Amino acid sequence: MDMKFFMKFMADNMPFIVLFMAVVLLIMLCIMIKQAWSLSYMKKRYRKMMSGVDGDNLERLLLGHIDEVRHVVEENQRLDNENRRISELLNMAVTRVGMVRFRAFEDMGSDLSYAVALLDAHNNGVVFSSIFGREDSRSYAKPIEDGKSTYPMTKEEEQALREAMGKAK
Repeated sequence: MDMKFFMKFMADNMPFIVLFMAVVLLIMLCIMIKQAWSLSYMKKRYRKMMSGVDGDNLERLLLGHIDEVRHVVEENQRLDNENRRISELLNMAVTRVGMVRFRAFEDMGSDLSYAVALLDAHNNGVVFSSIFGREDSRSYAKPIEDGKSTYPMTKEEEQALREAMGKAK
């Protein structure tokens, strides 16, 4: 009984069903035309994008840039290693200097005597001092390790050492 009812409904409403199907078909045709137009536009943009500068395509352009980036990364690594090596050398170089001029003897005229501290970044180095007298001049050198000397130091030598170590900041 259901099939007879369905067949009668179809026969009675055939013009409406055909009209409905035609409208659906027309809507689908419009959607298809819009999709074809969008695809065509995208194809144009794709072709334009794939033909880069001077006719090179995008793939060659990207591969070239990737090679350049690899080269830059290698160069940066080399420069970083070189910077580390230079920093290590600089830590051992004399970078802190302190100097004090003084009058060694009360009866002498000017401050011709001096003490000079030469230190690296770890406060290792040497203190040179020279005492100037009327008849002779004496020079001394005292090694410094971690900011201290194993030899007794004069107050001027200690002042030069403090001045040099103060330049660490």
